[in-house]
Amino acid sequence: MSSAAESAPSWHGIIRQALKDHDVRLVTYVPDNVLRPLIDGCHADPFFTTFAAAREEEAIGIVAGATMAGMRGIVLMQTSGFATLPNVLASLVVASQIPVLMLVSERGTLGEFNPGQAIVCRTMRPILDSMGIEHHTLSRLDEAAFIADRTMRQAFATRWPACLILSPLLSGGRK
Repeated sequence: MSSAAESAPSWHGIIRQALKDHDVRLVTYVPDNVLRPLIDGCHADPFFTTFAAAREEEAIGIVAGATMAGMRGIVLMQTSGFATLPNVLASLVVASQIPVLMLVSERGTLGEFNPGQAIVCRTMRPILDSMGIEHHTLSRLDEAAFIADRTMRQAFATRWPACLILSPLLSGGRK
């Protein structure tokens, strides 16, 4: 018998299901405690090929190559890792119209103690906007499935990268 907590929807369960619904089988990530439930769930599910990359740029390159070979993928990272990506996004993913998905756990807001995280958080959305990369913030559980589904659908239909930003309002943030 399962408890209500086990059967209640979670942000990571919703994202994992959206990935399956869109046949996103490759999950690359740079380890992050906030994303740990999603990472662990993907590792445990034989549907996914899941592994850690040394750096975010490496993860983007892996997913871009897999996408060109016909396999859909996503890169999981935290906000500070996003700061390393403008060059690879502009020169590879955007220039070649590769629908790379990204999920970024947002740090740098809502009481963040690290000034570096706060600076990157303030620049992440303008960088995405400057490259025309669609991005949506997941902040409410009741909207998460819709936003994840539609963001992935649009990325693959338009052959353009997209980014989901996981707000601490939904994830609980860094503990």
